[in-house]
Amino acid sequence: MRAAVFDSTTATPGAWPSIEEIPRPEPRPGEVLIKVRACGVCRTDLHIVERDLKPLEPRIIPGHQIVGEVVEGATATLPAGTRVGVSWIGGVDGDCWFCRHGMENLCDHPVFTGYSVNGGYAEFAAVRADFANPLPAGLEPIHAAPLLCAGVIGFRSLRVAGVERGERVGLYGFGSSASLAIRILHAWDCQVYVVTRGEQHRKVAESLGAAWVGDEDAKPPVELDRAITFAPAGKVVVAALAALRKGGVVAINAIHLDQMPAFDYDRLLWGERQLRSVANMTRQDARDFLTLARDLNFRPAVATFSLDDANRALEAVKHETAEGSAVIML
Repeated sequence: MRAAVFDSTTATPGAWPSIEEIPRPEPRPGEVLIKVRACGVCRTDLHIVERDLKPLEPRIIPGHQIVGEVVEGATATLPAGTRVGVSWIGGVDGDCWFCRHGMENLCDHPVFTGYSVNGGYAEFAAVRADFANPLPAGLEPIHAAPLLCAGVIGFRSLRVAGVERGERVGLYGFGSSASLAIRILHAWDCQVYVVTRGEQHRKVAESLGAAWVGDEDAKPPVELDRAITFAPAGKVVVAALAALRKGGVVAINAIHLDQMPAFDYDRLLWGERQLRSVANMTRQDARDFLTLARDLNFRPAVATFSLDDANRALEAVKHETAEGSAVIML
């Protein structure tokens, strides 16, 4: 099969994965083989190929927003031809303290799709059957792919932040995840305030009904009940804290964050304001979000790329030039 393979020992900037012919994977017991139809390109993929995240394998096929069809290893719950989605968490041990206490996203021995096991920048992928989520009918692969990480992790971020109906919520950074989260917030009758550096992202936020939009140096005109930061920059977290009411929460949606600058505790954190990090997601998050996406008729804007253009798709994510979520179509 054809696949985009990232070799951490030889890759260079802008030429991260290379297109190769490799053997089609054989599903092991408990796995299904899926024919990949689409794979979303996530900023986490960029962190992997730029080595912001330490390589776990010398050679890996990236991609963890996979949409495909079961072709081998079918089960009673996943018969052949079932359309499924696979996300970042590709497996957990099920036995650690966190798994036994309903926090599988914090599992001590997780499997990460496209990071510790091969992902979806390929024609086929072997995945754990219990982490393959059947997709709602009518959701096309091109639209489903961005939902599987950007959508699910954005949804979990709202949960971690404790967002309640009718609140004032700040979104710091406005890429794929935030552009999906704003639709949920509107369904919850929240007022949304967006701070983002990119002019194109500001235009998108305005078009999606944000109550207010400002650049990276702007401060929302009201105190926020909750804020979610999507940019991998510590200074953004401090800016979000500065806009928060007493008792409010900032949830940091980033798997990698540069150094956070020093800040004034008395002015920014005191008053029972809270900082929380968002780590991965659970299968229940995915199920709940996909049901919500179906009910809200999610059809995210996408920019499509071929497998041969995987590096160009990663460049579009890096430089925020894609008009919509980047998706590799196979």
